[in-house]
Formats: sequence, structure tokens, C-alpha cells
Amino acid sequence: MKIYGRQEGQKTTPLQSHSKTRPPENTVKGKIVEYSFWLLKQGYAKSTIKGHAKLLRILVKRGANLFDPESMKETIAKQEWCNGRKGNAVDAYSGFLRLLGRTWQPPKYRRIRKLPFIPTENEVDQLIAGCGERTATLLQLLKETGIRIGEAWHLQWTEIDFVNNAVRITPEKGSNARMFKLSGKLMAMLTTRQQRTKRKRVFGECMKSQRRAFEKQRQRIAEKLKNPRILQITFHTFRHWKATMEYHRTKDILHVMQLLGHKNINNTLVYTQLVDFGDDEYTVKVAHSIEEDKQLIEAGFEYVTERDGFKIYKKRK
Repeated sequence: MKIYGRQEGQKTTPLQSHSKTRPPENTVKGKIVEYSFWLLKQGYAKSTIKGHAKLLRILVKRGANLFDPESMKETIAKQEWCNGRKGNAVDAYSGFLRLLGRTWQPPKYRRIRKLPFIPTENEVDQLIAGCGERTATLLQLLKETGIRIGEAWHLQWTEIDFVNNAVRITPEKGSNARMFKLSGKLMAMLTTRQQRTKRKRVFGECMKSQRRAFEKQRQRIAEKLKNPRILQITFHTFRHWKATMEYHRTKDILHVMQLLGHKNINNTLVYTQLVDFGDDEYTVKVAHSIEEDKQLIEAGFEYVTERDGFKIYKKRK
């Protein structure tokens, strides 16, 4: 009889390869479910648990024996994945073996950290303007706060302060909790959104359908504007864009670190080298009243100086 797990009182030892006979499908499914529950008890984020389970299921579907490290190692190597995804698969399987009380000699995949694509603000605004009400509100929130899509997706109406125009963010991935002031434009969008839904969550329950809707709208907008760069904009691009703009504006890496909720400054340092703004062009506006001051600030304009009693603002094109 084959033993796929750890017997009570058994020592942790390197997992030896089993026979080439693959275990029953129900056994494999059951173990992956057990692994997911084990990760939950260890305090892992739901997104991490879901990712680990998904990778193990993919590898098994593509011929790997879940209980044979050499088989898993070979199947991972055959995948046309980047080193980062292969490394994630190795991490997932290493965790699975810890559940079994076993070890292995994991392959090493060096993760290559690429600099993310940063669109212009005009491209970001064109994308938002071309989307439907729910998607546009979601993207405007991502633009103004730089929060993760998971943090935005779990946002509830009770976390939005309509009196003080602010939002409280419940963190994910071990980040810090944050609070952000929101523009009048976004508050108006959220008010409209609230009037059209009775759900507890601001953006609904099904993130898959929202992602598909966003991708279709993005495709349509890119074709209409004849700008393929817009196709490179993802939900996470807004986080990169916000962090880059904030560092350029303040030159304060600790401010950007706090904004993103990072606990390790090394994760934030990448935003100091993303964009060279030396040759940027600006739109310049002159405010003649306090109301115009307010409107320009809410539109993202930055105060420059004052001449003859009028305030001058600029905004990157």
C-alpha cells in the first residue's frame, strides 16, 4: 500500500520518488484541498493560497505526479513560463512537502526583475474616460491611491468616508493599513456608484467578470485612439504609475513607501529609476479664484508660483 502523506510520529526526511503509477485523481484533489486549508491555518493570504493551489493543479494536469518530486521538478522545467512563475511553482510545492513532513532539493530559478511599464497621465485618463461607470470608478480609485486591485476589490461602503472625502484601506499581502483623501471627482463617481448598487462591496463580488470587462474596454479604446500602449495598462500598472508620480513629485522615498504600504524599502526603491521626466511638457493653468484653485488641485495640477495676485499651476501632459 502506498503512503502519500506522513505517518504519525514519522521523522521529516527527504521524499523519495514513488513508482511511476500516478495516484488516484481524488487523492490528488483531496491533498491539494488539504494543503490549501493548511496554508490558511498558517496565516497565508487568500491570494497566495489560491495561487499555490492553482499552480499545483496545472502541473498535475500537465502530467506531474504530485507525490514525486522528480516528476514535479521535470514538469516545472518543461513549462514555457518565466523564471518568476517557475519559482512560484517551486515555492508552492515546497510548501506542499512541508505539509507532508518531507523535504526535497528544489530547483533554483533566478527571478529577473523587469522595470514595469509606466504610461503617461494622458493615456491613463483616456482609458478611464472611455470605460463604463463601474470600471471607470475602479480605475480612478487605483489612480488616486495606488492600492492593489485586491484591496480595491474588497473595499466596502463602510470604509468610505463621504463626509471627509476619504477611504480606509484594509491591507493585503502583509502591507500596512492606509487612509487616503479622495478628489471631488472620485467622490462624485462613488456617490453615483452607491446609488446604483445595494451590495456591501463597492465593486461587486465577481472579479473575473470585471477583469474581462476591463480588457474588452481597453481593447476598444486602444483601437479607437490608435494607441497600442494602452493595451499594456493593467490594474497593477496604476499602482506603478502612482508610486512613480509621487516619487517624482516629492523625492521622498519614505512617503512612497508609506503610500504603497510596503514594509521593506527595497520594494519601493525601484520607483526611483522608472521615468526620466527631464523633457516632459506641461499644461499650465492660471487660477483667478479660490474655486478655480480647488478645481485645478482636484484635477491633479501642481502649484508653481503666484504673479499679480493670480496663482499658476502646472500638470504633466
